[in-house]
Amino acid sequence: MSDFRAARDFLLDADPGTARRGFRWPRPAEFNWALDWFDGVLAAETPEAVALKIVGESSASYTFAELSARSNQVANWLHEQGVRRGERILLMLGNQAELWEALLAAMKLGAVIIPATTLLTAKDVTERIQRGGVSHVIANAADAGKFEAGEYTKIAVGDAFGWLPFHEAYEAGTFFTPDAPTRAEDTLLLYFTSGTTSQPKLVEHTHASYPAGHLSTMFWIGIRPGDVHLNVSSPGWAKHAWSNVFAPWNAGATVLIHDYQRFSASALLEVLRDERVTTFCAPPTVWRMLIQEDLTAWRLPLRTAVAAGEPLNPEIIDQVAKAWGITIRDGYGQTETTAQIGNAPGEQVRPGSMGRPLPGYEVVLIDPVTGEQGDDGEICLPLDDRRPLGLMSGYVGGSGDAMRGGFYHTGDVATRDQDGYITYVGRTDDVFKASDYRISPFELESVLLEHPAVAEAAVVPAPDPVRLAVPKAYVLLAPGFEPGEDTARSIFEHCRRELAPYKRVRRIEFDDLPKTISGKIRRVELRVREPRREYREEDLNP
Repeated sequence: MSDFRAARDFLLDADPGTARRGFRWPRPAEFNWALDWFDGVLAAETPEAVALKIVGESSASYTFAELSARSNQVANWLHEQGVRRGERILLMLGNQAELWEALLAAMKLGAVIIPATTLLTAKDVTERIQRGGVSHVIANAADAGKFEAGEYTKIAVGDAFGWLPFHEAYEAGTFFTPDAPTRAEDTLLLYFTSGTTSQPKLVEHTHASYPAGHLSTMFWIGIRPGDVHLNVSSPGWAKHAWSNVFAPWNAGATVLIHDYQRFSASALLEVLRDERVTTFCAPPTVWRMLIQEDLTAWRLPLRTAVAAGEPLNPEIIDQVAKAWGITIRDGYGQTETTAQIGNAPGEQVRPGSMGRPLPGYEVVLIDPVTGEQGDDGEICLPLDDRRPLGLMSGYVGGSGDAMRGGFYHTGDVATRDQDGYITYVGRTDDVFKASDYRISPFELESVLLEHPAVAEAAVVPAPDPVRLAVPKAYVLLAPGFEPGEDTARSIFEHCRRELAPYKRVRRIEFDDLPKTISGKIRRVELRVREPRREYREEDLNP
């Protein structure tokens, strides 16, 4: 515990250069973040500080002391219902107080948490229960119908026939005593990936890898004690744990949740203003929606803002900087890791770059074809004594090629400049060749987004009889623009001005973009469509 606190305090005080040079991961043999840190430090030393506040469709507010006591009640009650150390709990709740109570309670018990989004279908739920070896389920009563009969405990928030009522937990005692110490290497979380390119994998994290591993995320975001931090993310996905649990509470900040049924950019801006948010994180999709508003009309108390989930286009950074005087700092990580790469607070942001490796991470770029290390290749993490604490234990059922050759392979390709700044190129299966030139979809998408008609874009290869493949853009139009020849011509002309001839977008289709339920664009689905298309001769050379 003392090592964790020392590492955390070092990052709070260090500038980026000092942090990268001097940071060392804590390596405790025993560690239970909920008991040792949340209860033992935050609730004990700052009991009246607000830990969690929910505004919007629902509302709630709890101090660290209150949330500590309530999660103790839930832990005691769950133990009475038969939840034991090492058993797996599927946690399928929305942005509601019970989610954080159950998360802390399960952690205190030493149970294994499988987060799940409420957007899952009944088929998805069944698959997760079977593949995850689930013994207990906590879900809202409204989702009870998605669960089949089975040999697992069913606990409902709300009234559901045949389910145990979660609210009975508040009758349990407020003091909790664990049955045994928690080893840092014990499994804490099992995450199903979003399945962008294949069947979801089951990612295993320990009581150290995510709770303590997210010290790098805390540093990247720039959260400090007493901050009010708002992150736009849905429960069930790793980014929710990144920025709605571990990073802000590692710092001792308030987790602010904007609970909504339907996203509204103006409503989000009101929350940022009215709740005096100081640190803010949102995926590029949300930033793209925000810049459709007149940002100059909003005066916000933000000190810093970041983006993650997908690469952040330079056009978004520029518009926000002009309106608010704040530079959005991009960052990079995966469900399998904590924040690996980022533009740290106080550092110069280079447009298009994700930044540099964050404290505790050493990034190696390996050519996917030759296996040579250099400044152009797949982002990899060493598995020797430089292995970062924030890296997963592995995939349940085996890690396969992901852990080959002494490195963890992310599947993402990037380049690195002479100053160590890393720029995302694409997934290993997203980069394609046209006329023997390597094409990065992200680079072309960034240029497309500079056009006022383009709200979102995805570039994939389309078959071509001469060039083998040409860049094709699927475009979601901004409000006020209509699909048609005039709009397409304007976008083509913009691309001709801004892109080298071999990079130019040759085809455009106006359509919604397919996405995973975590909001990432499924380029793989668009790529599969293209070889099946039949093009008229006049379509081939716009």
